[in-house]
Amino acid sequence: MGIIPESGRYGFLIDMDGVIYRGSEIIDGAKEFIEKLQEKNIPFLFLTNNSQRTRRDIAIKLNRMGFRVGEQHIFTCAMATARFLSSQKKNGTAYVIGEGGLLHALHRNGYSVVDSDPDYVVVGEGRSFNMEMMERAVNMIFNGARLVSTNPDPNCPTSDGIRPGCGAIVAMLERATGITAFSVGKPSPVMMRAARKELGLSSAETIMVGDTLETDIIGGVQMGYGTVLVLSGGTRASDLKRSAVLPGTVVDNIGCLISEL
Repeated sequence: MGIIPESGRYGFLIDMDGVIYRGSEIIDGAKEFIEKLQEKNIPFLFLTNNSQRTRRDIAIKLNRMGFRVGEQHIFTCAMATARFLSSQKKNGTAYVIGEGGLLHALHRNGYSVVDSDPDYVVVGEGRSFNMEMMERAVNMIFNGARLVSTNPDPNCPTSDGIRPGCGAIVAMLERATGITAFSVGKPSPVMMRAARKELGLSSAETIMVGDTLETDIIGGVQMGYGTVLVLSGGTRASDLKRSAVLPGTVVDNIGCLISEL
């Protein structure tokens, strides 16, 4: 398969839904793969475009599923967004359409959440938005607030099917204002680079494992990372025929990589 760099020093950025679990079901080989990484002290991060939960919430969820991981193994688009905003304008203000994970990340990075005259309108994942919030956000953007989204995903998988994602919510604001949002999550280099730096590795030493061509694989290819597409999530082998960007390796599931470590 040849996914390991010649230097022998490497680490993994690993998508979650569709890669290590599907709903409440652990994907074949996922637990064993993570255990092997820990046994060999190979650095890894779970990389998610879901901004709803804090990294602690996600770690607890994974622990209850049987993965022995900590907060240090989680990197979310909410974290990437908050760090990016802080790098652009320290101690700024934001009007937020989103939930706990995004609010927590913004507070941790020195941002205040306000209901009027914000520096940024920040849109994340969630079910709690309403038309009153959208109307307020539109007027804030017309009055000069910058529009930022945590990720471009148009929908999210749920136990009941799918629901509108951050990309769908922010599209309403874009259409109403004529302003295009800056998206921080995968495949943006902002998040991909921040996660790689969290691992302390170079681009050539980083391997992205994901189930989505449009985010995981494109993001990894653009950054010069090794890329592995797993077919245990939303992408089928037939989808590769239509993609201009191809992964370095394709496997049925993440368990197939154990023999490579």
